[in-house]
Amino acid sequence: MDTNFSLLYDFIVDNYHGHELMIFYVLNFIFASIAYKLGFARKLPILKSFLVYLMLAFGSIIITFFSIVGYPITESLIIMSLILGIYRFRLYQERKTKSKS
Repeated sequence: MDTNFSLLYDFIVDNYHGHELMIFYVLNFIFASIAYKLGFARKLPILKSFLVYLMLAFGSIIITFFSIVGYPITESLIIMSLILGIYRFRLYQERKTKSKS
């Protein structure tokens, strides 16, 4: 029984054979950083911010292995980034209309 239900996984494995690990790592790190920035980031000093992104880079190594196995981790991060982006845009629009009133 094939448990691979990830379209992005199939695309990357079929087209970029031999480079899957690096591609998944970069995608996971980019979308995890976007999700962190849109949903959870606070104003931090530069050293603390660097430490957060360093830990995020380390965590991306771990979740990359789940992506390589075929779980839809990268797709989940993409959807999470889109939802948080829509939320932040709507929040911005709401605050803009409140300030005009």
